[in-house]
Amino acid sequence: MDELIKSSISKEVSQEGYSGKLGIMLVDLAPGYALVEMVPAGDDLNIFGTVHGGAIYSLADEAFQVSCNSHGTVAVALSVNMVYHHPAEKGLKLRAESREINRSKKTATYEIRVSDERGTLIASCQALAYRKGNRLPFINSGK
Repeated sequence: MDELIKSSISKEVSQEGYSGKLGIMLVDLAPGYALVEMVPAGDDLNIFGTVHGGAIYSLADEAFQVSCNSHGTVAVALSVNMVYHHPAEKGLKLRAESREINRSKKTATYEIRVSDERGTLIASCQALAYRKGNRLPFINSGK
């Protein structure tokens, strides 16, 4: 993987406000692949005392965002289909792993799996990205 792309994306993710609020950390990045983690806290819980589906979705979406932009060109979400399999518990680390399963000039498809630290499958999704083709702006600007 191009080190400039990898370091630029890693820097942007570390400074991203929304994922920072959730404590999402980028663990691994490769072309078409990303692994992110978070440890849900008390304010990430729903009315049943388990991790809110929105927090789980946000973790999966961060992995998707990073993996679909890992080729160094802008890609944005067109569709995400999320399935929740098991409730996630507060305090157990969650990991979202996004893998590219197909890429063309204009679109790319990803499979994202969210599991807890025990290996329990929490959620899975299939996501479709639109590949705009222009270089990531924070690489061009030197931001």
